Amino acid sequence: MTPDSLSPPGGAPDAAMPLDAGHIDIWLVFYQHIADPALLAALLALLNEAERAQQLRFHFADDRLRYLATRALVRTVLSRYAPLAPADWIFTPNAYGRPAIANEHAQARTLSFNLSHTRGLIALAVTRERVLGVDVENLTTRQVSDGIAEHFFSPVEVAELATVPPERRQDRFFEYWTFKESYIKARGMGLSIPLDRFSFHFPDERQVRLSVEADLGDDAERWHFWQFRPAPGYLLALCAERLDGDLPQLNVRSAIPTVADTPFAWTLLKAGPRS
Repeated sequence: MTPDSLSPPGGAPDAAMPLDAGHIDIWLVFYQHIADPALLAALLALLNEAERAQQLRFHFADDRLRYLATRALVRTVLSRYAPLAPADWIFTPNAYGRPAIANEHAQARTLSFNLSHTRGLIALAVTRERVLGVDVENLTTRQVSDGIAEHFFSPVEVAELATVPPERRQDRFFEYWTFKESYIKARGMGLSIPLDRFSFHFPDERQVRLSVEADLGDDAERWHFWQFRPAPGYLLALCAERLDGDLPQLNVRSAIPTVADTPFAWTLLKAGPRS
């Protein structure tokens, strides 16, 4: 499915959706399709005062639209899983700046979510009682050099990347990058975790494995990973905690906040071992 197929089907979103720790819902918004002035005004009305002020600080129109769609997406989607109005959600950052739900409602407190956005696309992952991290990248708007990998990647990743044919190297860089971003976001500590102290390995083109240096205080077996292409030129990676070894089921939907959402066909690119 490509962005051109994401026009609203005409029906309003359902009022509520079931969600438990055995499922992860990923919501995708190709936000450049949001252009109707009435819809933009409706989305803006969902934001709190601080968010509206922040939206105005962005210099470029695309950045203002992306921020507006992101904040509206979070608020409208979370309201699908707990009986709170989109405008009533309260968020507070952790010590590393990651936002968490601060509402006291029982159904709200069990929700876990993570956001990522890039030029043209927003991704929101939601589950219950399971930590997760998501990263999405637009591969067509960023050119990377070997020096970036040498600065951020582990030695084994740098060595493997150097063996990849030049025409494939850009894609392989972002395969590493999105996995690494999803992992540090799941840990909730951002770039305070040195990116060269953990490594991803690809036993074959369908598998990924994580190894973590002992000083990071983590167990690589705690996590499972998925990677897929939401559209040509984009790459998304998801990292989620394994609970008692069980793997959650992924559901992906495309959405235009407050207007419509539909199931989104996706094909797995890479994943971690099932056991």
